[in-house]
Amino acid sequence: MHLLVAISGHGYGHMAQLLPILQRIHHHHPEVRITLRTPLPRRLLAEHLGFPFDYGEAQLDLGLAMVDAVEVAVEASWREHLAFHRDWEARLAAEVAWLRAQRVDRVLADVPYLTLAAAKRAGIGALALCSLNWADLFEHYCGDRPAAAEIVGTMREAYASAEWFLQPQPSMPMAWLPNRRAIAPLARLGRNRRAEIDVKLGLGGGERLVPVALGGIPTRLPVERWPGVKGVHYLVPPEWGVARADIHPWDRLDLPFIDLLCSSDALIAKPGYGTFAEAACNGVPLLYLPRGDWPEEPHLVAWLEAHGRARPITREVLEEGALEAPLAALFDLPAGVRPTADGARECVEILRL
Repeated sequence: MHLLVAISGHGYGHMAQLLPILQRIHHHHPEVRITLRTPLPRRLLAEHLGFPFDYGEAQLDLGLAMVDAVEVAVEASWREHLAFHRDWEARLAAEVAWLRAQRVDRVLADVPYLTLAAAKRAGIGALALCSLNWADLFEHYCGDRPAAAEIVGTMREAYASAEWFLQPQPSMPMAWLPNRRAIAPLARLGRNRRAEIDVKLGLGGGERLVPVALGGIPTRLPVERWPGVKGVHYLVPPEWGVARADIHPWDRLDLPFIDLLCSSDALIAKPGYGTFAEAACNGVPLLYLPRGDWPEEPHLVAWLEAHGRARPITREVLEEGALEAPLAALFDLPAGVRPTADGARECVEILRL
């Protein structure tokens, strides 16, 4: 069995959704050959998976162009989609030829529509899986442009061609999809390694540990100017180049990020499926920077508020580091009932490997 896994390269959220599925496939079906086809770098995938896989770099969809982690670059997104779809038939034919040459038996896409359209034309069974789809997002930002309806129609046709479009909870409704099927949340579960972390950072054990993680779209906060909050230590991306008595680059700990999350007292992030699902399933409260007009956001927020502790903060608060009051209010919220991260098991059963 040769399974092709196509992954959108818009940030790291699509990879995060697939990680527990791929790990379950490798554990329960080690005989399956897995090929990952994505613009994400092989090194990044290898760091998270920890088992051998085949790899092909490819741009199978565009996602959306971004100014930073929260703001969409609408004009650039429109121009890129026009160029991508101008030679759609040639792209589709090339992808069909690739699938056949690689003798792919099954496709799982999160959530490149070119791959799904090619699988349909090649007669290969395919599943789509995602909490969102690029047709709805592209239409939301660019739907009033000339020729947008044709592009949206091509995307929707591809998504509807899959055997199922699996919607891990929480997801956008996507009521127009005839093949939608809800599954449980997808999330990695970490190990609480707080004792190790306290030793490495020289903490006494009573401090609050708060990672700051804004996802795979490069965005830097001026954390070196943040005022200190008594008893709070922040973990920040190493590329920010900041080290202070209360601010620590997380690579210093040499631990998987999911273990850092599970060992922390709170998380500061933007709305995104992987962040919200993993925070809720690991029982970690969350301060989040709203994205405003991101269509997926209301569904993520409503679900997280029902299952965990979460509060929004403004961009100004985050830039200034005025976090003492928001963190105190977050810690005062009652804990919710943790959801069960059973989506990977459901997905692998539906894949019929």
